Amino acid sequence: MNNELMNDQKNINNVFDNIKELVISSRNRVYTAVNTEMLNLYCNIGKAIMEIQQGDERASYGETVLEKLSEKLTAEFGKGFSKRNLERMRKFYIYFPIATTVSSQLSWSHYLEIIKIEEESKRNFYIKESVSSGWSVRELQRQIASLLYERLLISADKNKILELAEKGQELKECKDLVKDPFVLEFLDIKENTDYLETDLEKNILKHLKEFLLELGKGFMFVGSQVRLTLEEDHFYPDLVFYNRLLKCFVIIDLKLGKVTHQDIGQMQMYVNYYDREIKSNDENPTVGILLSTEKNKTVVKYTLPEDNKNIFSSSYKLHLPTEKELIDAVEEEKKNLELNG
Repeated sequence: MNNELMNDQKNINNVFDNIKELVISSRNRVYTAVNTEMLNLYCNIGKAIMEIQQGDERASYGETVLEKLSEKLTAEFGKGFSKRNLERMRKFYIYFPIATTVSSQLSWSHYLEIIKIEEESKRNFYIKESVSSGWSVRELQRQIASLLYERLLISADKNKILELAEKGQELKECKDLVKDPFVLEFLDIKENTDYLETDLEKNILKHLKEFLLELGKGFMFVGSQVRLTLEEDHFYPDLVFYNRLLKCFVIIDLKLGKVTHQDIGQMQMYVNYYDREIKSNDENPTVGILLSTEKNKTVVKYTLPEDNKNIFSSSYKLHLPTEKELIDAVEEEKKNLELNG
C-alpha cells in the first residue's frame, strides 16, 4: 500500500511538473506576443505623429497637435495617451523607425530608459547588454547611471568601441573582466568616513546581487575568506568568484589606500595556489584583482613581470561617477603612461 501511495505521489509530481512547465511556457509566449504588439503599436503611433508633423518633431505647431491628440485619445481609450507619452512614442519611432530592430525581449519600460540616450552607439550597447544579461528595468537604470558604457570605453581601442555598440560587452581575455573604476554606490558606506576593509567586505556580501551585477557577465560567487593552507600557515583571500564564460577563478582582495608591493606579492601567491592546486586542466589561469581606493600603478608595474596578464589593480568609488570624473581619470591615466614610459 505504501509503495502504491508513493508511486501515485511520484506520478502526480511528474504530471504537476509537466503542467507547470506548459503553463510557464504558454505565459511567456503570451507575454512576448503582447509585448511585441505593444511595441509595434507605440512605434506606429510615433510614425503617425511624425507624418502629421511632416518629419519635424520641433515643428512650431507640434505641441498643439500633441495636446489635441492626447485629449481625443484619452477620451476614447483612457489612460496611457498623455502628451508626455505621445512624445515618448514619437522619439521611440525616431530612434527605431524599423520595427524589426526592436527587441521583443525588452519591455516598453526598458525602452523608456533607452530613448533617453541620444548617442546611437550607446543605445545599441545597452540594448545588447539588457537582452544578453537579462537586466531588469531597475538594473538597466543602475548601469546607465553608473556610466558602464563610458567606463568600458576608457581602455578600449577603436575596434573595441565598435564591438561594444554592435555586440555589447564580450569577454575574450582576462583584462575584459576589469573595470576602472568599479562603482560600489549600493554599499552602506559613506565616502570620507572611517571604515575598515572588513566593513567593505561585509557590505559587499550583504549586497552580493548588486556586486555581481557590477562585476558583469558570467560571475558566480564561490566564497569569502576562503582559507588556503601552506604547511602550517593559513591565508584568507577576501572574495573568490568563478567566471563561467572565461572558465577561470577570480580572486578579489579589498584594500584601503594605496596598493603595496606586499599586497601584490600576496595576490600572486593566491593566484599561483589556485592555478596549481584548485583549477582543473580544462580551465583557464586564475585572475587576481586588487580593488583599492588608490591603484599605485607604478608599484604594480615594477612588482609584476612584464608579461603579466592575470593580476590587475583597479580602483573603486562609493558614489556614482560623473562624466567629468571619468574624463579626469582618463587624462590622469595618460599622464601616468607618459611618465612611466
